[in-house]
Amino acid sequence: MDTWIDTHCHLDEFEAHAGLEHLDRVRGEAAKAGVAHCVLPAVELSNLDAVRRLAHRHGDSYALGIHPLFTGRAGDRDVDALAEALAAHHGDPRLVAIGEIGLDYFVPELDGPRQERFYRAQLQLAQRFDLPVILHVRRSCDKVLKGLRERRVRGGIAHAFNGSLQQAEAFIAMGFKLGFGGAVTFDRALQLRRLAAELPLQSLVLETDAPDIPPHWLYVTAAERAAGAPPARNTPGELPRIAEVVAGLRGMPVDELAQATRANAIAALPRLAALLEASKVQ
Repeated sequence: MDTWIDTHCHLDEFEAHAGLEHLDRVRGEAAKAGVAHCVLPAVELSNLDAVRRLAHRHGDSYALGIHPLFTGRAGDRDVDALAEALAAHHGDPRLVAIGEIGLDYFVPELDGPRQERFYRAQLQLAQRFDLPVILHVRRSCDKVLKGLRERRVRGGIAHAFNGSLQQAEAFIAMGFKLGFGGAVTFDRALQLRRLAAELPLQSLVLETDAPDIPPHWLYVTAAERAAGAPPARNTPGELPRIAEVVAGLRGMPVDELAQATRANAIAALPRLAALLEASKVQ
């Protein structure tokens, strides 16, 4: 059944990796597995058009933004160019959010103040265009939350959440959903699995971050990579199996998790409602 929404998938990376035919095959396999919809976030100006084009090609949706990992090579006027793109496409029903934006304090060479400037500027755009945001929060939950308190937006998703219970509760209190994906499938991810099991059901959405964050059954170890094995590439088709892990952690039926996370995704990204309803009619 077409039940799952992958709330974070970089489909354009599959085209860049092996061409459009490969991408179409990956998306088609995901659809056969029951992934009805993917949200495609941009990461920099150079792929704004790609995510929009692919969302229209496959009946998916997209977000426009500048990822913190790309702020080092972004120009000082890139936020202005992003604003122009948002203005040009604001009437497109497939534009559902501003993203992927946020902060990253895992990569040591990133310029902290520079990425913070881009983050704050894009929160301003979220207010201006009245769109939710898709947030990158790697080792940055507290500072991301600080920015949200200073400039309130209409909610969204804290993607690949891996913070504390207190940080999770802070995002939830501000109207955000928390994205869970391949990382939750690893037995050693004790805190993350505890959160997936115990947080309120209405706070969870599911994602793959494909081709990144592969689940444990795809993971290639450092030793295997050293021996010549290629790194793992996640796909949106893995979402139903990731969902089975989350359902198992919560002790609930998979179909109930599908229904709940679908409703949660719509609550986080309200423009999804009309898109999903239209896809049922076709």
